[in-house]
Amino acid sequence: MSTLIEPAPAIETAKSAAQLVKESYKGKIHPDWCPGCGDFSVLAALQTALFDLGLKPHQVVVISGIGCSSNLPGFINTYGMHTLHGRALAVGTGVKMGNHELKVICVGGDGDGYGIGGNHFMHTMRRNVDLTYIVMDNQIYGLTTGQTSPTSVKGMKTKSTPHGSVENPINPIPLAMVGGATYVARGFSAKQKHLVEMMKGAIMHNGFALVDVFSPCVTYNKDNTYQWFNPRVKILEEQGHDPSDFHKALDKGHMWGDEIPIGLFWKRTLPSLEDLEPVLQDGNGPLAFRKLGISDEQGQALIKELL
Repeated sequence: MSTLIEPAPAIETAKSAAQLVKESYKGKIHPDWCPGCGDFSVLAALQTALFDLGLKPHQVVVISGIGCSSNLPGFINTYGMHTLHGRALAVGTGVKMGNHELKVICVGGDGDGYGIGGNHFMHTMRRNVDLTYIVMDNQIYGLTTGQTSPTSVKGMKTKSTPHGSVENPINPIPLAMVGGATYVARGFSAKQKHLVEMMKGAIMHNGFALVDVFSPCVTYNKDNTYQWFNPRVKILEEQGHDPSDFHKALDKGHMWGDEIPIGLFWKRTLPSLEDLEPVLQDGNGPLAFRKLGISDEQGQALIKELL
């Protein structure tokens, strides 16, 4: 069952951005990730990004699937939904179409998003739905105690591949670029200030924005650790990378080894799905607030049937 998480009433009383503080986005539940998990930094970066942008908690909805990282909506004070495995983008699309005035942020892990959710990933990108997708990529299935994920490197030894994985991993950066995403970035949980900027750009971008985040699993992934990533990650912005150059962005996205780029790889301006949908452009506001066009009795009967 999908779970709706509502903002704390005390926070919703804030009526202006001037009243916001970073604690405005602190959830009612304390995160229960393993000590040292990169997801703590991702959560903090998202809270900081929302604060910097002056977005009020009731203007944002955070939606997730299943997995360690997908518990995040319970740890942040916005509207939120903890949905089904791999279905965050499908639910996020429905939320955006129902109320296109909301900032929709989907979150999850590499297994949730690039594995069982891969089909939704591709079609949400090609539609250029105006939402942000933050993927905490730890290259392992952490919640089920350490099996290979879609982004695990070839040869990686895990519980499911004791002799080493024989499969080639997914590379989400070039995949997103050719799939239709109009904002493609990567961050590293150990570089939180940089990650905040990637998230801010994604949230304000009109169209599908991917922020893939290296978020090390300190419990089950002993290969791709903070110590392994630190000397390898190189910030694209410090190298003068041009995010409007598609081919150079693809080349950077394929780099893996002694140098692994992070930053904004690719950005372009195209109409989003909401821009192209005539019903959302007729001046009558979000569909969620419009009259059903049927009687109250009929409406209640439908709601009762669906619930």
